[in-house]
Amino acid sequence: MKIAVLGPGGVGGYYGGELARTGHDVRLLARGRHLAALRERGLEVRTPDGHFTVHPFVTGDPAELGRVDLVLVTVKAYSLASVTPAAAELARAGADVLPLLNGVEAADRLGDGGVPRERLLGGVTTISTAKIGPGVIERRSPFRRVVVGELGGGLSERAERIAATFREAGADARASAEIEVDLWSKLVFLTAISGACGLARTAVGPVREAELGALLLERAVGEAAAVGRSRGVALPPDEERRAMELIAGLPGDMVPSFVLDVEAGGPTELPILSGAVSRFGRDVRVPTPVHDTVVAALGAATA
Repeated sequence: MKIAVLGPGGVGGYYGGELARTGHDVRLLARGRHLAALRERGLEVRTPDGHFTVHPFVTGDPAELGRVDLVLVTVKAYSLASVTPAAAELARAGADVLPLLNGVEAADRLGDGGVPRERLLGGVTTISTAKIGPGVIERRSPFRRVVVGELGGGLSERAERIAATFREAGADARASAEIEVDLWSKLVFLTAISGACGLARTAVGPVREAELGALLLERAVGEAAAVGRSRGVALPPDEERRAMELIAGLPGDMVPSFVLDVEAGGPTELPILSGAVSRFGRDVRVPTPVHDTVVAALGAATA
């Protein structure tokens, strides 16, 4: 399969590297020092099981990517607009487009930006990766999960095919008949830990152990789930319990990438995390005081 990766950082670089190692024709769109290092030394991927280097095609010019079968959009949400024109051009030439971003709005934003809706899929990944230097990607978690599905619901041959491609590259991947539920399930979990840890500027362990910390997390989870259900998302009745169990199982020293962005003082994904829960909550008249607080406090701190 010919696969373009728009944003070969932690997530895109890791999956791009594994897919290239599996034998796929992977083409990376990069920039700056990362682009230079990829051209000079190739893509080095470090994992808990060892490391490897591959030499996929890399360019800074979207026009040089050529015709591909699949486009992985793996930039941070605040950089999505910068790669949308490239994704749209590749999709118009026949590629399917799979965003693997945080939040629940990436596919809609790509569609609004010119990507043909029929070429778009929904995607979720759960993984801990980082670009630790130009041309070097590190996977820190033992898990790497991918869910692919049709935005309109139901199973499809292309979603099954793409999931199988990720499985061949070592991921725990599946096709979903309810990708909207999968997207919201991740949002419920992620906004809680990102918001709470962002307010505290610390890892998840100290938040869980703090006085009222567990209550803060529980309320953040409950607000996001309530908003999703009010928007018609068929989250299961035990979604809140499941999310809290996931949070309880996280390593205590795990720091959400959102917190690292806040501390770096640059752009963050606040608008598509707690910002989205708060915004959607106002639309459906569901109170979201925890997420409203996150937006107000961290929005002021990063303005």
